[in-house]
Amino acid sequence: MRKLLIVVDMQNDFITGTLGTPQAQTILPKVKEKIALYKENEDAIIFTRDTHDDSYLRTQEGRYLPVPHCMTGTEGHRIADALDANGCDIIDKPNFGSLELAERAAAGNYDEIELCGLCTDICVISNALILKARLPDVAVTVDAGCCAGVTEEGHNAALLAMKMCQVNILNV
Repeated sequence: MRKLLIVVDMQNDFITGTLGTPQAQTILPKVKEKIALYKENEDAIIFTRDTHDDSYLRTQEGRYLPVPHCMTGTEGHRIADALDANGCDIIDKPNFGSLELAERAAAGNYDEIELCGLCTDICVISNALILKARLPDVAVTVDAGCCAGVTEEGHNAALLAMKMCQVNILNV
């Protein structure tokens, strides 16, 4: 069975940086363990990175969230050092969801796709639903224990919305 793990936006700015949260810090060891397990089983892993440039504040997202973050070339843009991204594909995405990610997943002919990371209520849900729309017959799973939202309420609402759209939810 071909499996793909997608590690969504586990970047310094979302963990300890400008938009960091204690919840994001809490899931870091669990995400590290999950990556190690997928590597041990020689399954595919793709990391996504929220990626912005100097024009960020002029974008729609920047007007709604006027906090520069994940700026290309900064420490905040980097994937957390605790996570082993060696040998993994990395997709830089300029917004919440990635159509490129969905196309790469489709090209890989995976039987199962699992997502973890940040933020459950923004980028995780966006990518899970794009994947489900692009690959309706592939099992898409989100590990709630390896995700954190902007708020606990947002995290739980996103999990419920994904479940209603036939995304499997683990570790609620």
